[in-house]
Amino acid sequence: MSEQPMKDIENKTFRGYFRKNGKPGIRNRVLVIYTVKCSEFVAREIVERTHSQDTELVGFDGCTDNQYAVNLLISLIRHPNVGAVLAVGLGCEYIQPEWLADIAANEGKLASWMFIQNEGGTRSTIEKGSAWVEWALKQLKNTKRVSMTLSDLVIGAECGGSDYTSGLAGNALVGRFFDHLVDQRGTAIFEEIVEAIGLKDMLVKRGVDDKAKKDISDTYDKALEYCRSVHQYSVSPGNFAGGLSTIEEKSMGALVKSGTRPIQGVLKVSQRPEHSGLWLLDSTPDPYWMQFGITNPNDSEGLMDLVSCGAHLVFLVTGRGNVVGSAVGPCIKITGNHDTFQRMSEDMEFDASPVLDGSKSLEDMANLLASYVFKIASGKLTKSEEMGHREFYIPYKYQNNSGVAHRCEAK
Repeated sequence: MSEQPMKDIENKTFRGYFRKNGKPGIRNRVLVIYTVKCSEFVAREIVERTHSQDTELVGFDGCTDNQYAVNLLISLIRHPNVGAVLAVGLGCEYIQPEWLADIAANEGKLASWMFIQNEGGTRSTIEKGSAWVEWALKQLKNTKRVSMTLSDLVIGAECGGSDYTSGLAGNALVGRFFDHLVDQRGTAIFEEIVEAIGLKDMLVKRGVDDKAKKDISDTYDKALEYCRSVHQYSVSPGNFAGGLSTIEEKSMGALVKSGTRPIQGVLKVSQRPEHSGLWLLDSTPDPYWMQFGITNPNDSEGLMDLVSCGAHLVFLVTGRGNVVGSAVGPCIKITGNHDTFQRMSEDMEFDASPVLDGSKSLEDMANLLASYVFKIASGKLTKSEEMGHREFYIPYKYQNNSGVAHRCEAK
């Protein structure tokens, strides 16, 4: 058995896609964005008519201003896996598609935008948008390729549909992989601070310096106060059915996915890590008089939050099974439950159960996961990508991106 995970591939290279900002991508997608619910149908039809796995849809349903949603859309436009952007609006919403197209163009990406009200209606807009996407797909075939290694990757992780195997195998495996990724100067992001309830001291002591420790402490306190205010903690009937009994028990399993390396600091949704290492993502709303948003209403939002921070790909650890994928960043679904892996073989990507039955060590499984990540980063499609599972969710929410919000900062 190998005791040096990733050793065989740590210096291997794969071909990524050049980006003007110097951050290469592992996919080269056309991103079609709807800027209001009223333009979703048209944008979705444009994507579906191209019949291309390299065309993706994201969007925001709201008509009124929400800086959180704007920031998230901008982060997806700037994402290294995106090579071209088409923004589709109705014509009277707050988020203007022209703004988004200008941002994409300034990033050196192909860009266009449309108002349905100006194009003659549904059919005309779909035809014009589809033609532009087909043109963009052809242009992207000429994108310059660059050499990448695993150390160039940003990888995010969350868990959903946890059972007793998640903390013992699935999340434990991701944590071991993250340790080695960080050691090789890669970047790892973990989230779900509301699934760390009861573990404040364990989190804080891992801060790399005093600032990181204070930010982690304040983020934890905010999350705990939030959970108390809404009378709900991040534990579900499915978790209980899977063998978990308390939020603290779930928290222990959830934290394991972060590994053991120092936490460099706290990111807000749509913020990029300043440098490589392990980072904590805070998706909990900050105190605000309008009480915008709830934290992680579903797994799709959590995955989208990680992608918004620049994750090239994301892990979703699920003991009970899940079917969702993720827009922009490929999603690798990992389970520590062999029964789940067999029962949901159409959707689950990686079986971590050998860690539980003792047939493979955690080190060996981390090596296998690293090899699988290398294949996905090299262009192999995940199961969710193949089937068209590229879910997303962008809610109304308030976050103060100027820094970590303290509990006394409610306005």
